Amino acid sequence: MTTHIPSADRDKTLETGEPVVRLTEKAIQQVKDILARENMDGYGLRVAVVSSGCSGYTYHLDFALQERPDDMVVHLDGIKVYLDQASAPYLKGTVIDYVSGLQGAGFKFNNPNVKSTCGCGTSFSA
Repeated sequence: MTTHIPSADRDKTLETGEPVVRLTEKAIQQVKDILARENMDGYGLRVAVVSSGCSGYTYHLDFALQERPDDMVVHLDGIKVYLDQASAPYLKGTVIDYVSGLQGAGFKFNNPNVKSTCGCGTSFSA
C-alpha cells in the first residue's frame, strides 16, 4: 500500500502515518471487480461526506477518472482513492469494508468519528 498526499495535506494522515481512510481486502476487490465489469480503466474511487440525511451527514461513493485540485489521493493495492479536503476530517481513521448477508450487500463504513446515527443507519453526526 502506498500513499500520495500533497505536502499541504500531510496533517490529514493519522498520527501513525496511515492514510485517512483504508479499505479492507474485500472492499478493494469489490471496487476492482466493478471497475473491470464496467470497463472503467484508469478510474479511482471518490469517497466523500456530504450534508444530508436526518443526522446531518451521509457517505457518498462514486468513480472518478482524475483527481480534483484539492483532493488528497490514497493508493491502496492498485486503487486510487480520492478524498476532498472538506471530507477528510470526517473520514479520519475510517475503514471501508464490503459486506454481504441476507439483507443485501454493500460498502460499510467503520468510522471512529461518528457520534450518532439515524434510525435507518444511512446518516450520521460527527
